[in-house]
Order: sequence, then C-alpha cells, then structure tokens
Amino acid sequence: MCPHSSVGAENTGKAARWPGLGATAAAAAWSLVYALLGLYWSLGGDGFPFGEGDPEPILSWFGSATAAVGGPVIAAASGAGVLVAAAMALPVRSAAGGRALAVAGWAAAALLLVFVPDYRVLMGLAYAPVLSAGWLLGMVPGSSVVEVFSWPVLNQLWCMSGGFAWALAALGQWRRSAGACRSCGRTEDERGWTSRASAARWGRTAVYVSVVMPVAYCLTRWAWALGLSLGVSDELTSTMPLYVRAAAAMLATMGLGGAALTFGLIRPWGEVFPRWMIGLAGRRVPIRLAVIPAALVSVLFVNAGLMYIRIFLPQLIADPSDWGASAPEFLFPLWGAALAVATLGYHLRRRGQCRDCGRGGARTEPTGATAE
Repeated sequence: MCPHSSVGAENTGKAARWPGLGATAAAAAWSLVYALLGLYWSLGGDGFPFGEGDPEPILSWFGSATAAVGGPVIAAASGAGVLVAAAMALPVRSAAGGRALAVAGWAAAALLLVFVPDYRVLMGLAYAPVLSAGWLLGMVPGSSVVEVFSWPVLNQLWCMSGGFAWALAALGQWRRSAGACRSCGRTEDERGWTSRASAARWGRTAVYVSVVMPVAYCLTRWAWALGLSLGVSDELTSTMPLYVRAAAAMLATMGLGGAALTFGLIRPWGEVFPRWMIGLAGRRVPIRLAVIPAALVSVLFVNAGLMYIRIFLPQLIADPSDWGASAPEFLFPLWGAALAVATLGYHLRRRGQCRDCGRGGARTEPTGATAE
C-alpha cells in the first residue's frame, strides 16, 4: 500500500511502473533523439521528412515545411520536451504546476498522434498484407510493398511512438498532481464515471457506435469489388484493376472483422478465451491484448479521417458525384473516438486490484464465458 492523500505522493518502490516514470523517461529519450534529428536537418542534413522532403506533401498538415525552418522548430520543440519530462520527474510542488506539465504533455501527444501522421500509416498497415500477397502471386511489383513504408511514413510511425509515450507520461503526471495513484488513477473513493458499473454502461454505448461507423465504408468497397458503382461513376468502376478490387474487398472485410472484434469489448469471449480456441480455452484474455491494438487503431482512424476531411471535403462540396471515394472516410474520426472510448471502458471494467496502491479489489469473470 502507498499513500496518495497529498499532492506529490509517490508509489513506493514502483515509481517506474507505466504510466509513471517509465513513460516519462521514454518521452524524454524520444524528445532528445528528435531534437538531435531536428538539429541535423537544420544544419543541412538529408532526410527531412516533411514538406520539401515528402513525395506527397499535400497529404500532410506540414506540406509546406522546409528543412531550414522546420529543422530548428523541431529541435527547439523537442528540446523543450526534454525539459518538460525532466520537470515531471521532480517532486510536485503544487497541483497547478503538476497539471500544467500534464497539459504540456497532452499537447505534445496530440501533435504527434493526431496531426503529424496522415492516412498513409493506416493504409500502409492495411495494404501491406494485400500487396505482399499480390506480389507473391505476381499481380503487383515488389516495389509497391516497399513504397507504402517510405521514410516519411516511417517518420510518422516514429512520431506516433513518441506521442504514446507523451500521452502516458501526461496521464501519470495528471494523476500524480491530483493525489491519485500514478499507476491506476484511483483515489480512496472510486465512484463516478470510472467505476466498473459506470464504465460498463457508457462503454457498451461506445461499442455500438464504433460498430456502426464503418458500415458505409465497407458497403462501398465491397460494391466496387463486385463491380457495382456505389458512390462512384460507372467509368471508374469499369476501369478499376483487379488488384484494386481485391484490395477493396480485403479492406471491407478487415473493417467488418474489426467491427466484430469490437464486440469483444463487451462480450464474455473478450475476457475469457472461448472453448474453440484450442490451447487457450478458459484462460483470461490479457487486457493489453485488446487495449493496445484498439488504442493504436483508434488513433490511426482519427488522424486518417481528419486528413480526408481537410483535403476532400472541399472537393466533395464542389462535386458530390463521387462521394463514395471519400465521404465514408469522413466518419473515421468518430469511429476512432468511439473505439477509444469503448477501449477505455473495457480497461476500467476489467482492471483488478492495483499492485501499487492496493485499491480496486479482485476482478470477476463473466458467467459462462467459456461457453461462447
């Protein structure tokens, strides 16, 4: 047990547990590396991944950036991040100061997770299996597999890793400044929206919203795969290559599969492996096995959808005839947000007793979970 009754209370012997000092150290290390990269680019080094160094700058919020300006900005902002992370590691003098540091961390996380990446990360992860299969079958050139993970896209993935580190560091700092357990966020009186009963209610609603969001996207892509001109012109459908149809079918199937998996956040088989999973039947589903992939996908949907809205909404307003090519993606931010909320509800509902503060009590398994 550890005290959390005053601002600045620490988790005795477990301060490095995420999202504690472990996340803060990761955020500091990431910021230091990116500060050095920014300095390298500002001095004329190759590989600036934004604007002039991006083969598709129109897709990025920073499409007009240059190394001469962007390099120093990256170096200065990332260097400031190192200082913020260092301040997070110091004892909290006041709740207001601790919250200010947390807000700075959240701002860094939002920039790195929402505004730096664009839809190329999501498309790369989605298309890589399709293109790999197509390459093995001789339907697409091998270069197509490599192109989906160009240096600007790899840089976006690197920035997302920093964004998650900053999000966890900010979360730990916020909890610390509030006098809550830095590991689990609980206080002496766990009630309200974070309680298991409340999380079960709003988490279920978020799951239903998340499942509905991809319907339009999946319907249009399956229609194209079948040669139907849903949301696009007949000319576009008739000239669509076979591998594009296959990719459309694969993406639609992945969307429906993702929606089906989302139900696991509120179903017994999302907590205990069902009996048909040989070797795993009856075992608890690790919380992180569901939370980590869902959190990643939710962020990818948000930043990809925002890019579609920024680029294609004006075009759709001017000419709505090919609405199917972009309008379904306008729902991606809502899809991602609903999935994030559903994932949070799953985590709050399933988490057990905190190993640091001892609060929370034991988890309970759903009745008849293995019978699913």
